Parts: sequence; structure tokens; C-alpha cells
Amino acid sequence: MIVIPAIDLKEGKCVRLKEGKMDEVTTFSDNPLLTSAAWFSQGAEVLHIVDLDGAIKGRPINDKFILSISREFSDKQIQVGGGIRDFSSAANYIDKGISKVIMGTAAVKDPEMLKEFCNEYPGKLILGVDSLNGYVKTDGWIQSSKLKPEELIKKFENIKLAGLIYTDISRDGMMLGPNIEATLALANMTDIPVIASGGVSNLDHIKELSSSARIHGVICGRALYEEEFTLKEAMKVARR
Repeated sequence: MIVIPAIDLKEGKCVRLKEGKMDEVTTFSDNPLLTSAAWFSQGAEVLHIVDLDGAIKGRPINDKFILSISREFSDKQIQVGGGIRDFSSAANYIDKGISKVIMGTAAVKDPEMLKEFCNEYPGKLILGVDSLNGYVKTDGWIQSSKLKPEELIKKFENIKLAGLIYTDISRDGMMLGPNIEATLALANMTDIPVIASGGVSNLDHIKELSSSARIHGVICGRALYEEEFTLKEAMKVARR
């Protein structure tokens, strides 16, 4: 299992939110390029970058910062989400060197577009499955849908996805531990590689997630920034 450091961008700064609430902001760095360099120097295989402003506005907002990171580290893997709601926005990122794009809102509102994108760019799309109280949330976690996570996943079972990211919003940024039970349940119902996200706060959480061969990776944010453990420690525990 791989450990993926998260960089959440708001107004060009690296921040972390609590439960995705834009007024619950902690700023960790004013320089996302230096932050990216730090994670890569510590051995990160992949970076997870989210355009928080884009998620709210419905279009890429911090893309210039994201693409500058991609240019600087063109030999590294970078996955990007936030505000990617149409084919052209997704294609633009891939065409300019981003490894994979993440779409969640569009998966609910325009699934045919996602299928078209996957036909054009096979293996370049990660499905974002963001859940609160058992139902998928959209539009930067503001809007509720009537879809359960498992229902959304089933819509894309036969599509050429790179993977899916499951986030329990109630755990995100809260340091309460991930929803391991729900994550494993989803992983056991699909062949799509699952990446766990939200709430990881200690090495035991990583160890428990890594015990399942069906969990491909785990995204870590606040715990790394607040130095609850190092990336190298997390990577050591995650190795099976």
C-alpha cells in the first residue's frame, strides 16, 4: 500500500480544513512548490493535490500553482482534484502533464462525460467518492445527493478507471481515524483499486488499512503536517 501526502490549495496556500468546511482553515505553507519538493524528497511516490477554491467555484482556480508543480517535478506522479467538472478541464490537466485527475461531482451529475473521458484517456481518471452519513456529497461537499457510495461505484464498474478515492467527510481533517469499516466494505465489493482518505491520525490506522490487499493507498494530510508521524514511518508501516 502506498502513502500519499495531500496538498490542499486555497488562494495559492497549502491548508487543511476540518470536515471540508472552508471557514475551518489551518495554513501550513505559503509555498506549495516547496511543500511538494519536501514530500518528494522524503520518498513520496504520488502527491494528492486538491484545488479547494476550484471545488467551490466549479472550475479550476489554483491550476497555475498545480501545473507549476507538475512542470518542476515532471518525472513524478501527481493526482489532482477540485473543480474538474467537464471534459476540457480534465483533458487540459492530463495534456499538460498531470498523471491523473479526480472527479466526483461530475460522476454524479454527468456520468456519460466521465465514460467518454475514460475512453479517450484510459487509466487517467480516479473516481472521487465523498460520503457523509451514508450518501455522496458534491460541489465541494456542499450539496447532497441521493446516491449511496456503493451505488455510485457500480455505475463505473466496467470503465477504465485508475482507481477510486473514498472519503468519509465526517472524519476528514478531524484526526479521529478513518472509517476503516466502510472503506474495507467498499473495497470488497469492487475490483477498482481503492484509496482511503480522511481522518488518518496515527500509524495504527495505516497498519490496519494495509492489512487488506484490496486497499491500494492511503492519503495523509493533517497528521503529516502536524508531525504525528513522518512520511518515512508511514511508508514503512504500509509496506506489506
